Amino acid sequence: MTKEQEFLAYLKEISLINEAVGLAEWDSQTGMPEEAAGYRAEVSSYLAGMAFEKGTNEKMKAFLDYFEENPAELSEFGQEVYKKVKEEYDLNNNIPVDRFQAYSRLTSEAHSIWVDARQQKDYGVFKKTLEEIIAFNKEFIPLWRKDEKTPYDVLLNLYEPGMTTEILDEVFGQVKDGIMEIRAELAEKGTEPDTSFLHRHVSQAQQEEFVRRVVTDLGYDFKRGRLDETVHPFMLDLNRNDARITTNWIEDDFIVATLGTIHEAGHGMYEQNIDAKYDYTPLSGGVSMGIHESQSLFNEIIVGSSRSFWKKQYPVLQEITGDIFADVNFETFYNGLKKTQSSLIRIQADTLTYPLHIIIRYEIEKMIFNEGVALDNLAEIWNDKYEEYLGIRPENDLVGILQDVHWSGGSFGYFPSYALGYMYAAQLHHVMNQEFDVEAVLASDDYSPILHWLTKHIHQYGSSRKPSQLIMDATGENLNPSYLIDYMRELYFNVYDVK
Repeated sequence: MTKEQEFLAYLKEISLINEAVGLAEWDSQTGMPEEAAGYRAEVSSYLAGMAFEKGTNEKMKAFLDYFEENPAELSEFGQEVYKKVKEEYDLNNNIPVDRFQAYSRLTSEAHSIWVDARQQKDYGVFKKTLEEIIAFNKEFIPLWRKDEKTPYDVLLNLYEPGMTTEILDEVFGQVKDGIMEIRAELAEKGTEPDTSFLHRHVSQAQQEEFVRRVVTDLGYDFKRGRLDETVHPFMLDLNRNDARITTNWIEDDFIVATLGTIHEAGHGMYEQNIDAKYDYTPLSGGVSMGIHESQSLFNEIIVGSSRSFWKKQYPVLQEITGDIFADVNFETFYNGLKKTQSSLIRIQADTLTYPLHIIIRYEIEKMIFNEGVALDNLAEIWNDKYEEYLGIRPENDLVGILQDVHWSGGSFGYFPSYALGYMYAAQLHHVMNQEFDVEAVLASDDYSPILHWLTKHIHQYGSSRKPSQLIMDATGENLNPSYLIDYMRELYFNVYDVK
């Protein structure tokens, strides 16, 4: 083998181990017996530590040193892979393997502790574990840090390369002000839609039949994926031929699983359409969580808010559910889906208020890592911010600080990706509409032009381009939050009949 072939073969070993880690963690959240959590944590941390060690050991360093001195021995593809591997090596090589394994074990065990805390509706049950997870992150931040201005900027960069609190403070400020203005106009001039039908009982079997048909129409390939149930929905990309999605069925609130599954299918479609040449390399997955969320939120919000989309799909839902919605005409159904109101649960929030949920989490995470806020006060801070931004206050920790799974996995810096993804999705939609009529496609029997466009501009590149480059190449400009504000204003003014 050439030196490049040896290098790629070594990366494949690491990829295979990481796939085993992913499979173990997927099972832990979808079907593992409750009492097996401790054993599973041992397996996951051992395998994750093995992959981590291979990515930072002397053999990896020798490969990187060799190609630094002999770049001509790398093909153009090899150079792309080398650049990404070098970035990951520089990020992680200062972290001792035993500390990484301990952290991996902790986050694996933390999921079941978080589930227990949710069952008891008690943040106190989870607080000690959360303190330990945060302590690990604070230990790792100086080892990850390059030239980031604040500790939280270091964490942001893990999920959205190049993103800073300075940028987010500005764009989130614009988004927040825009949402508040829209909400005020709707309250003053709008006609609130009827939502009485939204909580009719729709069986899990009926919901599943419907969403499987919908996400298949959108382009999710069940021959290369599967749908399972979990507490907190997610997508797991083992490889481009195994991108799994999960959902949470609620029989008296069918729209949660419907839009949630459409959301996760967007993640899955991204992974299923990455160029095969990146298999078994660090370029094989999505480039960032913001770009990933742009694909899931394009599905959930741009498609899921489309009048044309629902005009086509509502008769399918009525056919599957029999008489349940027989007395609800299309206009009532569609407008009811888009009602906006303050709510406590992020994943159940409407498309207008959703970014406010993210801004709350962003501000709290900044407080944890940049200001050293006391964790004893975290639940109260959470509740105060909900009251300030949304005018409602959580009555318990289940619908408050314990609602999201992310902190149990150590994913600090992740939440802003949801709002970034929303902004990216609106910007992509704006440009896509200049090339073809998106509503006309969604009214048709063939949605493939949308998937083909997203694959051409986003999916195929995997992690080979930075988020800012992808957005610039696809839209001709950097992140611009005005497209999201304009999109939401037009959508909600139409639904609420604001002139």
